[in-house]
Amino acid sequence: MLITRLDKDRGHANHGWLDSRFSFSFADYMDPEHMGFRALRVINEDHIAPSMGFGTHGHRDMEILSYVLDGELEHKDSLGSGGVLRPGEVQFMSAGTGVRHSEFNPSATTTGHLLQIWLLPNRMNLKPEYDQKKFPIFDKPDTLHLIASQDGRDGSFLIRSDAEFYAGKLSAGTKLEQPLKLGNGWLQVARGDVSVNGIALHAGDGVAISDEKQLQLATDAGAEVLLFDLA
Repeated sequence: MLITRLDKDRGHANHGWLDSRFSFSFADYMDPEHMGFRALRVINEDHIAPSMGFGTHGHRDMEILSYVLDGELEHKDSLGSGGVLRPGEVQFMSAGTGVRHSEFNPSATTTGHLLQIWLLPNRMNLKPEYDQKKFPIFDKPDTLHLIASQDGRDGSFLIRSDAEFYAGKLSAGTKLEQPLKLGNGWLQVARGDVSVNGIALHAGDGVAISDEKQLQLATDAGAEVLLFDLA
């Protein structure tokens, strides 16, 4: 079963320096019918104005991933970690027992465009961690690359959540099949247009997937997608 969550139906907040769309309830946006899907708690699509960002704030007991679409994102945290994230790179932070961090658009001219993802952990009070990696999303298109997994295989981030996370850029005319190891999932369209088991989706759309073992993806003009395989 597939249930769509269309771009036009997402929550929206514009703070001037930050323009965000929310697939699930977040901050002042509250929708009891969209509180997350299985272990997936947050997918926020953020546009951050040049030289602006999120001041230092805290999190705990959450597995957090940042996926940049355009521009850059600079990270600093109380663990002493830091770095600048660009398209093709993904940031992972396990908040665990507690971490404070800031996220900033270091460009004076370019708007940062990214997806912020929160996954519920399957264990509480973990030791906080931070990592950042480059993945061959653009170098090797037309496949879904494993970004985060329960066992850290194939160079993916090791996450403590009942979830696995894939991302890929699909060229025009691509068709592929993708198994769902855990049996359920969420697919988010970051760019372009794609059909999932015959359902047409566009940039900003998502789809909740229940009790499906295989997905058929197809795109006429090209797309960039994120897939969460969920228990």
